[in-house]
Amino acid sequence: MPQDIISVVNQKGGVGKSTTAHALGIGLANKGFKVLFIDLDGQGNLSYMLNADMQKSSVLDLLMRKAKINDVLQHCQRADLIASTPMLAGADSIITATGKEYRLKEVLEDVISKYDYIIIDTPPSLGILVINALTLAYSAIITAQADIFSLQGISQINETINTVKQYCNNALKIGGILLTRYNERTLISRDIAETLRKIASQLKTKLYKTTIRENITIKEAQSTRQDIYTYAPNSNGARDYQEFVKEYISIPRG
Repeated sequence: MPQDIISVVNQKGGVGKSTTAHALGIGLANKGFKVLFIDLDGQGNLSYMLNADMQKSSVLDLLMRKAKINDVLQHCQRADLIASTPMLAGADSIITATGKEYRLKEVLEDVISKYDYIIIDTPPSLGILVINALTLAYSAIITAQADIFSLQGISQINETINTVKQYCNNALKIGGILLTRYNERTLISRDIAETLRKIASQLKTKLYKTTIRENITIKEAQSTRQDIYTYAPNSNGARDYQEFVKEYISIPRG
Protein backbone atom coordinates (compact mmCIF):
# COMPACT_ATOMS: atom_id res chain seq x y z
CA MET A 1 0.00 0.00 0.00
CA PRO A 2 1.12 3.61 -0.49
CA GLN A 3 3.09 5.32 2.25
CA ASP A 4 0.60 8.18 1.96
CA ILE A 5 -2.34 9.35 -0.12
CA ILE A 6 -2.50 13.12 0.13
CA SER A 7 -5.33 15.45 -0.78
CA VAL A 8 -4.15 19.05 -1.14
CA VAL A 9 -7.13 21.14 -0.11
CA ASN A 10 -8.60 24.53 0.73
CA GLN A 11 -12.06 25.81 -0.11
CA LYS A 12 -10.45 29.08 -1.23
CA GLY A 13 -8.79 29.28 -4.64
CA GLY A 14 -5.41 30.83 -5.41
CA VAL A 15 -3.65 29.53 -2.31
CA GLY A 16 -1.10 27.30 -4.01
CA LYS A 17 -2.88 23.93 -4.08
CA SER A 18 -1.80 22.95 -7.62
CA THR A 19 1.68 24.42 -7.15
CA THR A 20 2.14 22.51 -3.91
CA ALA A 21 0.75 19.24 -5.30
CA HIS A 22 3.14 19.49 -8.26
CA ALA A 23 6.23 20.46 -6.26
CA LEU A 24 5.60 17.86 -3.56
CA GLY A 25 5.01 15.07 -6.06
CA ILE A 26 8.00 15.87 -8.27
CA GLY A 27 10.15 16.33 -5.17
CA LEU A 28 9.18 12.84 -4.01
CA ALA A 29 9.73 11.40 -7.51
CA ASN A 30 13.20 12.99 -7.55
CA LYS A 31 13.97 10.97 -4.42
CA GLY A 32 13.09 7.75 -6.19
CA PHE A 33 9.52 7.26 -5.01
CA LYS A 34 6.80 6.11 -7.42
CA VAL A 35 4.20 8.89 -7.55
CA LEU A 36 0.70 9.15 -8.98
CA PHE A 37 -0.92 12.55 -9.49
CA ILE A 38 -4.70 12.87 -9.72
CA ASP A 39 -6.04 16.20 -11.00
CA LEU A 40 -9.62 16.70 -9.78
CA ASP A 41 -9.66 20.45 -10.47
CA GLY A 42 -11.58 21.39 -13.62
CA GLN A 43 -9.15 24.26 -14.18
CA GLY A 44 -6.52 21.62 -14.96
CA ASN A 45 -3.53 23.59 -13.70
CA LEU A 46 -1.71 20.49 -12.48
CA SER A 47 -2.37 18.67 -15.76
CA TYR A 48 -1.03 21.69 -17.65
CA MET A 49 2.15 21.86 -15.58
CA LEU A 50 2.73 18.15 -16.19
CA ASN A 51 2.33 18.51 -19.97
CA ALA A 52 -0.63 16.14 -20.00
CA ASP A 53 -2.15 14.86 -23.22
CA MET A 54 -5.62 16.37 -22.92
CA GLN A 55 -6.90 14.21 -25.79
CA LYS A 56 -6.71 11.10 -23.60
CA SER A 57 -9.56 10.00 -21.37
CA SER A 58 -9.77 11.99 -18.15
CA VAL A 59 -10.44 11.36 -14.49
CA LEU A 60 -14.13 12.13 -15.12
CA ASP A 61 -14.32 9.29 -17.65
CA LEU A 62 -12.83 7.05 -14.98
CA LEU A 63 -15.25 8.23 -12.29
CA MET A 64 -18.20 7.69 -14.63
CA ARG A 65 -16.82 4.25 -15.55
CA LYS A 66 -16.60 5.20 -19.22
CA ALA A 67 -12.87 4.37 -19.23
CA LYS A 68 -10.62 1.89 -17.46
CA ILE A 69 -7.59 2.85 -15.42
CA ASN A 70 -5.10 1.95 -18.17
CA ASP A 71 -6.99 4.25 -20.56
CA VAL A 72 -6.39 7.30 -18.38
CA LEU A 73 -2.91 6.81 -16.92
CA GLN A 74 -0.21 9.04 -18.42
CA HIS A 75 3.50 9.23 -17.60
CA CYS A 76 4.59 12.85 -17.15
CA GLN A 77 7.75 14.34 -15.58
CA ARG A 78 8.93 11.23 -13.70
CA ALA A 79 5.47 10.44 -12.33
CA ASP A 80 2.10 9.09 -13.46
CA LEU A 81 -0.97 11.27 -13.92
CA ILE A 82 -4.72 10.96 -14.22
CA ALA A 83 -5.59 14.22 -15.93
CA SER A 84 -8.36 16.75 -15.46
CA THR A 85 -11.05 17.95 -17.85
CA PRO A 86 -13.12 21.17 -17.82
CA MET A 87 -16.19 18.93 -17.59
CA LEU A 88 -15.33 18.35 -13.91
CA ALA A 89 -17.03 21.68 -13.23
CA GLY A 90 -20.35 19.84 -13.55
CA ALA A 91 -19.38 16.85 -11.42
CA ASP A 92 -21.93 17.52 -8.68
CA SER A 93 -24.78 17.10 -11.16
CA ILE A 94 -23.14 14.15 -12.98
CA ILE A 95 -21.95 11.94 -10.12
CA THR A 96 -25.16 11.38 -8.17
CA ALA A 97 -25.64 7.62 -7.69
CA THR A 98 -25.67 5.94 -4.29
CA GLY A 99 -22.13 5.48 -3.03
CA LYS A 100 -20.89 8.48 -5.03
CA GLU A 101 -18.45 9.40 -2.23
CA TYR A 102 -16.48 6.19 -2.84
CA ARG A 103 -16.23 6.35 -6.62
CA LEU A 104 -12.56 7.43 -6.80
CA LYS A 105 -11.52 4.85 -4.23
CA GLU A 106 -13.29 2.09 -6.15
CA VAL A 107 -11.87 2.89 -9.59
CA LEU A 108 -8.29 3.03 -8.25
CA GLU A 109 -8.52 -0.23 -6.32
CA ASP A 110 -6.45 -2.25 -8.81
CA VAL A 111 -3.50 0.18 -9.05
CA ILE A 112 -3.28 1.87 -5.67
CA SER A 113 -0.67 -0.56 -4.32
CA LYS A 114 1.74 0.21 -7.19
CA TYR A 115 2.59 3.68 -5.85
CA ASP A 116 4.53 5.01 -2.90
CA TYR A 117 2.60 8.28 -2.90
CA ILE A 118 -0.67 9.41 -4.46
CA ILE A 119 -1.20 13.17 -4.58
CA ILE A 120 -4.62 14.63 -5.36
CA ASP A 121 -5.15 18.22 -6.46
CA THR A 122 -8.66 19.38 -5.57
CA PRO A 123 -10.96 22.18 -6.78
CA PRO A 124 -11.71 25.31 -4.70
CA SER A 125 -15.10 23.99 -3.61
CA LEU A 126 -16.63 21.59 -1.12
CA GLY A 127 -18.48 19.38 -3.62
CA ILE A 128 -18.42 15.69 -4.53
CA LEU A 129 -14.89 15.80 -5.99
CA VAL A 130 -13.37 17.00 -2.72
CA ILE A 131 -15.43 14.43 -0.83
CA ASN A 132 -14.07 11.69 -3.13
CA ALA A 133 -10.50 12.96 -2.66
CA LEU A 134 -10.82 12.94 1.13
CA THR A 135 -12.54 9.54 1.18
CA LEU A 136 -9.51 8.07 -0.61
CA ALA A 137 -6.83 10.01 1.27
CA TYR A 138 -4.82 9.07 4.32
CA SER A 139 -4.02 12.73 4.98
CA ALA A 140 -4.97 16.24 3.91
CA ILE A 141 -2.52 19.09 3.44
CA ILE A 142 -4.22 22.46 3.75
CA THR A 143 -2.52 25.27 1.85
CA ALA A 144 -3.05 28.84 3.02
CA GLN A 145 -1.85 32.33 2.22
CA ALA A 146 -1.27 34.99 4.82
CA ASP A 147 -4.70 36.59 4.41
CA ILE A 148 -8.02 36.50 6.22
CA PHE A 149 -9.83 34.64 3.42
CA SER A 150 -7.44 31.70 3.73
CA LEU A 151 -8.32 31.48 7.41
CA GLN A 152 -12.00 31.30 6.54
CA GLY A 153 -11.25 28.59 3.97
CA ILE A 154 -9.48 26.50 6.61
CA SER A 155 -12.53 26.60 8.88
CA GLN A 156 -14.79 25.45 6.04
CA ILE A 157 -12.53 22.66 4.81
CA ASN A 158 -12.08 21.43 8.39
CA GLU A 159 -15.84 20.96 8.70
CA THR A 160 -15.81 18.91 5.49
CA ILE A 161 -12.85 16.82 6.71
CA ASN A 162 -14.67 16.06 9.97
CA THR A 163 -17.80 15.02 8.07
CA VAL A 164 -15.80 12.71 5.81
CA LYS A 165 -14.06 11.22 8.84
CA GLN A 166 -17.39 10.51 10.48
CA TYR A 167 -19.15 8.95 7.50
CA CYS A 168 -16.62 7.83 4.87
CA ASN A 169 -13.02 7.57 6.08
CA ASN A 170 -12.32 7.45 9.80
CA ALA A 171 -8.57 7.08 9.12
CA LEU A 172 -8.33 10.53 7.50
CA LYS A 173 -6.21 13.12 9.29
CA ILE A 174 -5.00 16.64 8.63
CA GLY A 175 -1.30 16.25 7.88
CA GLY A 176 -0.65 19.94 8.39
CA ILE A 177 -1.14 23.50 7.17
CA LEU A 178 1.37 24.88 4.66
CA LEU A 179 1.79 28.65 4.44
CA THR A 180 2.37 29.75 0.82
CA ARG A 181 3.27 33.03 -0.87
CA TYR A 182 4.74 34.15 2.42
CA ASN A 183 6.47 37.51 2.91
CA GLU A 184 8.16 37.63 6.30
CA ARG A 185 8.80 41.37 5.92
CA THR A 186 5.11 42.25 6.22
CA LEU A 187 3.39 42.52 9.58
CA ILE A 188 0.20 40.85 8.35
CA SER A 189 2.13 37.79 7.17
CA ARG A 190 3.78 37.38 10.56
CA ASP A 191 0.50 37.96 12.41
CA ILE A 192 -1.43 35.46 10.31
CA ALA A 193 1.35 32.90 10.61
CA GLU A 194 0.94 33.12 14.39
CA THR A 195 -2.85 32.81 14.02
CA LEU A 196 -2.36 29.74 11.83
CA ARG A 197 -0.23 28.11 14.52
CA LYS A 198 -3.08 28.55 16.99
CA ILE A 199 -5.64 27.26 14.49
CA ALA A 200 -3.46 24.24 13.71
CA SER A 201 -3.26 23.44 17.41
CA GLN A 202 -7.05 23.68 17.72
CA LEU A 203 -7.42 21.30 14.77
CA LYS A 204 -4.95 18.89 16.42
CA THR A 205 -2.47 19.30 13.59
CA LYS A 206 0.51 21.54 12.91
CA LEU A 207 1.65 24.47 10.86
CA TYR A 208 4.59 23.14 8.86
CA LYS A 209 7.89 24.71 9.84
CA THR A 210 8.63 25.31 6.16
CA THR A 211 7.00 28.32 4.54
CA ILE A 212 6.86 28.91 0.80
CA ARG A 213 8.04 32.43 0.06
CA GLU A 214 6.51 34.61 -2.62
CA ASN A 215 8.68 33.90 -5.64
CA ILE A 216 8.23 34.91 -9.27
CA THR A 217 10.28 31.96 -10.54
CA ILE A 218 7.47 29.59 -9.53
CA LYS A 219 5.12 31.34 -11.96
CA GLU A 220 7.84 31.44 -14.60
CA ALA A 221 8.41 27.69 -14.26
CA GLN A 222 4.68 27.08 -14.60
CA SER A 223 4.50 29.18 -17.76
CA THR A 224 7.21 27.02 -19.33
CA ARG A 225 5.58 23.81 -18.02
CA GLN A 226 8.68 22.84 -16.08
CA ASP A 227 8.97 21.87 -12.43
CA ILE A 228 10.61 24.48 -10.23
CA TYR A 229 13.59 22.21 -9.47
CA THR A 230 14.48 21.95 -13.16
CA TYR A 231 13.66 25.54 -14.14
CA ALA A 232 15.44 27.36 -11.30
CA PRO A 233 17.12 24.92 -8.89
CA ASN A 234 18.77 27.70 -6.88
CA SER A 235 15.67 29.87 -6.52
CA ASN A 236 13.87 30.49 -3.25
CA GLY A 237 10.90 28.58 -4.64
CA ALA A 238 12.96 25.45 -5.33
CA ARG A 239 14.74 25.68 -1.99
CA ASP A 240 11.51 26.17 -0.05
CA TYR A 241 9.72 23.26 -1.70
CA GLN A 242 12.80 21.03 -1.32
CA GLU A 243 12.78 21.89 2.37
CA PHE A 244 9.06 21.10 2.55
CA VAL A 245 9.56 17.71 0.88
CA LYS A 246 12.34 16.97 3.39
CA GLU A 247 10.13 18.02 6.31
CA TYR A 248 7.18 16.03 4.99
CA ILE A 249 9.23 12.82 4.58
CA SER A 250 10.66 13.18 8.09
CA ILE A 251 7.21 13.08 9.74
CA PRO A 252 6.29 9.62 11.04
CA ARG A 253 3.24 8.07 9.34
CA GLY A 254 0.39 6.42 11.18
